[in-house]
Amino acid sequence: MTRDGQVVVSAVGLRKSYRRGPEEVRALRDVSLTLRAGEVVALVGPSGSGKTTLLNVVCGWEQADAGQLDWPNGAGDRTWDELAVVPQDLGLIDELTVAENVALPLWLSGRLEAGQAEATALLERLGLAGYAGRLPAEVSLGERQRAALARAMVTGPRLLLADEPTGHQDADWARAVFEAVRWLAGRGSCCLVATHSQEFLAQVDRVLTIRDGELAGD
Repeated sequence: MTRDGQVVVSAVGLRKSYRRGPEEVRALRDVSLTLRAGEVVALVGPSGSGKTTLLNVVCGWEQADAGQLDWPNGAGDRTWDELAVVPQDLGLIDELTVAENVALPLWLSGRLEAGQAEATALLERLGLAGYAGRLPAEVSLGERQRAALARAMVTGPRLLLADEPTGHQDADWARAVFEAVRWLAGRGSCCLVATHSQEFLAQVDRVLTIRDGELAGD
């Protein structure tokens, strides 16, 4: 893809703190990073290290106390074409079928008909075709997680953020999830994935390590 290597977003000096009773928790401490199109980047660290907070700040669900994000090509507008998220709670709509959840970004952007083949292909790629007509409550947690990933991928976003997308997958489906993410990056997207999967880590382009809110290694 022609956009490979282009800067998708850069962060400089991100800081974020919370109050926990009398205690101040410094979730992010002067975090700086650059993400580029066409790469898969893993974000690793122990529980409570700041991974989810960093993803939330990058996608705009939380506001940093200090620092800045620079979006050279407009992903900060947060349209589905620019930015898609797979949160830990998945966020599927209970009243929509698996197929309808996956196609939702297409419907919201007025491209349902044009993008239907892509949605169908993702259902096949992630083993969901046989469950397309079921509601989220009627499929397993792993299948719901893959549906949330398919929904995030269906528009080919410039930036994909995924929080532990293999957390509810067995080894074979975890491999399928990674292959799908790798495929998306091959089409020019940047994928930032918080993960504990050692198999995933062995195959990414870069690993960012965060500890106590600080990026400790790249």
